[in-house]
Amino acid sequence: MTLQTSWVASANSAETDFPLNNLPYGVFSTETLDPRCGVAIGDMILDCRAAEDAGLIDITSEPLFDVPFWNEVMEEGRATWDALRARLTAILTEGFSGEALVTDLLVPRADAQMHMPFLVAEYTDFYAGRQHAQNMGAILRGSPSLPANWLHIPIGYNGRASSVVVSGTPIHRPNGQTKAPDAEMPGFGPSKRLDIELELGAIVGTGSDLGKPITVDEADDMIFGYVLLNDWSARDIQGWEYQPLGPFQGKAFGTSISPWIVTTAALEQFRTPTPERDFTLLPYLDGSKDGLYDIELEVLIQPTGAPKASSIAKTNYNHMYYSAAEQLAHHASSGCAMTPGDLLGSGTISGADRSEFGSLMELGNGGKEPFTLETGETRGFLEDGDTVTLRGAAKGDGYKIGFGDCVGTILPAVTWPSK
Repeated sequence: MTLQTSWVASANSAETDFPLNNLPYGVFSTETLDPRCGVAIGDMILDCRAAEDAGLIDITSEPLFDVPFWNEVMEEGRATWDALRARLTAILTEGFSGEALVTDLLVPRADAQMHMPFLVAEYTDFYAGRQHAQNMGAILRGSPSLPANWLHIPIGYNGRASSVVVSGTPIHRPNGQTKAPDAEMPGFGPSKRLDIELELGAIVGTGSDLGKPITVDEADDMIFGYVLLNDWSARDIQGWEYQPLGPFQGKAFGTSISPWIVTTAALEQFRTPTPERDFTLLPYLDGSKDGLYDIELEVLIQPTGAPKASSIAKTNYNHMYYSAAEQLAHHASSGCAMTPGDLLGSGTISGADRSEFGSLMELGNGGKEPFTLETGETRGFLEDGDTVTLRGAAKGDGYKIGFGDCVGTILPAVTWPSK
């Protein structure tokens, strides 16, 4: 597919993240508008509440945009998603007769503040990137060998929905309990090994019933869209607490997502197959569609006072071993009910080359081999004041389907009260 032409001129640039082919969904406010749903088009945002009030969006009997989140649209299901996308495309396509009316409903993105685009019901994070899992095994256990179950099952853990935040929200360095290898007792204080994880987040649009498993194809149809996701990680806290039950406080303090939901419809033509399996997956993980997407990803860091951000890693979502649909089907396989607004983290996305590693733990070999930024600073793990930016886009013929930046700045740990 080539670039679809819009009467919004900025949407026709090959450089914009938000051409007519994309139409991602977010929640915004301005000095004069309270938070409401919007659609990014070029350097503008279409106010969906105002468009619905004006009769330009009229696809359900009840209002869809009287609330500042996309969950009500998500719950309507695929037919409504398709109808909404078709209507938005129609009113923003070059030649639409009501252009003057729609123009009055556009807000410059530069004037908007972004908010959480949906209410997160539950958050589950997976460990589904093979290269990352092998890298972590080599760093932590001295061997890149995978756990016995890894090639058969999408491994995950249930995280905290309460600490999922939108891009631009600062993250405090977490306090926690840690233990040095040569220490007799653990101590408590700010994490000294603060890390990132480059991930893609899949958003469940329609749910499943308690006790009812779903197929991979059904799971694929339930996914509303995707966001960039940074699962901030305190490696020293995690290392002391994670055995035998896995991540807890080392992950619970913050997860950042990009502000725009890129729909599965916008990504459809960028599907790619999952890799050849070492072992045939069990039948309940069979699906009929290619499950991954060709999405180029980048990580940047900018220390306080640095004149620019430094690119530290570039990789692609197509490196994953398990797809979001496979992860979702496995999640429901026990009969676990899935809920509209559930967020599934892909797991850290890393490629085979060091320049493609999606965490500082990998890039700096567990802190043993600090790397140098373009501006001269060295990093093994994050320092206070560092700003981390995730970027991602699927590249088409003369256009791209971008996610917008996922940004977070590290603030000092909150001082623990003394007795």
